[in-house]
Amino acid sequence: MIDLELLQYLETYLTENRRHRFEKVLAQRTKHFTVATEDVYQLHNTSAVIRSCDVFGIQEVNIVEERNSKRIDREIAMGAQKWVDLNRFHSVKEALKSLKQNGYQIVATTPHENDAMLHEFDVTKKSCFFFGRETEGLSQEVLDQADCFLKIPMVGFTESLNISVSAAIILQHVTNKLRQTEIDWQLTLAERQEKKLDWIKKTIKSYDEIVAHFYSQR
Repeated sequence: MIDLELLQYLETYLTENRRHRFEKVLAQRTKHFTVATEDVYQLHNTSAVIRSCDVFGIQEVNIVEERNSKRIDREIAMGAQKWVDLNRFHSVKEALKSLKQNGYQIVATTPHENDAMLHEFDVTKKSCFFFGRETEGLSQEVLDQADCFLKIPMVGFTESLNISVSAAIILQHVTNKLRQTEIDWQLTLAERQEKKLDWIKKTIKSYDEIVAHFYSQR
C-alpha cells in the first residue's frame, strides 16, 4: 500500500507534460498479456523484445537465463527497461511455475506446431507468449508445458523470423485486438498508483532527499 499523500507531493516535482504522459501511458498498460524469453543468446534480441513490450503496453517481461545471463543492452532497449518490469528466472521450470500460479496460459510461439494462426488467437485468455533461443527455438520443457501453440502466417521461403520481429508482430496484433474487447485488461487503480510512484522515483533527481523532507514536515 503506497502513501497517496507522498505520491501527490512527488507529482508536483513533475512537469505538466510528464504528468499527463504518465497518465496516458498507464491507461494503456496491461498485465493481461506478458512475454517470456528463454535463454536468448543475442543480447540485442532480448533488449528489442523489452522495447516492443513498452511500445505495445505490456507491463511485465519474464527473462529466463538458465544458460545465458547477460545485462540488458540499454542502447537497444532505449530506456524501455525503466518503464517495464523485468522478472528474471534462473530456470524454465521456475518461470513456468510462477506464470501458471499467476493465472497465465503458456503460449509457445513456434512455426513447427499447427495449433493456431495469429489471427485465430483468443485474446480473452490471460496469456504469456514464450519466445525461444535464436537457433534452437523453445526448449522441450516449454513445449511440453504449453497450453497452446501460436504461429505467424508466412508465405515465403524463410520458415522463421527473428524473435524480436516475431514478438513485435504478435504483440501489435493481440494488444490491438484486446483493446477492442470489453475485457477488463487495464492495470488496477492500485497497480497504476504503485507504478506511477516507481516511475517518479526513476525520474526525479534527489528522490531520497525529497521524500525525507516530505516526511520531516508531517
